[in-house]
Amino acid sequence: MSWWIEVVFNVFGQLMSVRRIGDEWQLFKESPTAMRVRVYDVVIPNEMTENELLTYLGDIYHEHANAAHPHVLRVS
Repeated sequence: MSWWIEVVFNVFGQLMSVRRIGDEWQLFKESPTAMRVRVYDVVIPNEMTENELLTYLGDIYHEHANAAHPHVLRVS
């Protein structure tokens, strides 16, 4: 049986999604044209919960914060 959870975030202005497939979290950059690109450089620990993702992405990508986009926001 295949199942997943998908959560979408605005990470300092960049739309990103996180999918949980089985026991693994996978991170993707989203685009306005619905193209999704997997981010292999960031590994989300398998034991992390869905509620911890926002803080984790903020910690990883904090260098991208700016006046227009000072926060990570959950979109869906």
